[in-house]
Amino acid sequence: MESHVNLILVTLINVAIVCLVVVLHNAVLIRLSGLLSKMRQSQHFRLIVAVLGCLAAHSLEVWLFAVPYYLMHQADGWGELLGNFNGTLMDCVYFSFTTFTTLGYGDIEAIGPLRFLTGIEGLTGLVLITWSASFLFVEMQRYWPAR
Repeated sequence: MESHVNLILVTLINVAIVCLVVVLHNAVLIRLSGLLSKMRQSQHFRLIVAVLGCLAAHSLEVWLFAVPYYLMHQADGWGELLGNFNGTLMDCVYFSFTTFTTLGYGDIEAIGPLRFLTGIEGLTGLVLITWSASFLFVEMQRYWPAR
């Protein structure tokens, strides 16, 4: 019974984190778009700002996934992270980066209910990185000099 409760809670945590990072990403892209349209600097500078803004958003999103990894790993019955892992928050951030970007080096492995968070993070990261790439493509078309 306890494992079913943990599975339900993990699912709710997944939904909450995904909603949070999607709303955050949307807000960042909207603000970046508005900022870029008001900037009077060169098109190259505007694109650099856009890229850095996207990278900053992704980094924050990775941290938003890393904190639950850390907390769930510390709690009994939520699963754990094994391998080249010593339980620090920074190890969780590293694991989150490799999961978000779908690199998945394999040096850290999730077991138990925690695995479900890794799956949804990989899918979410893929979608958000693609969203950023599309945004940057549109911004490049808008601001890149035509030849």
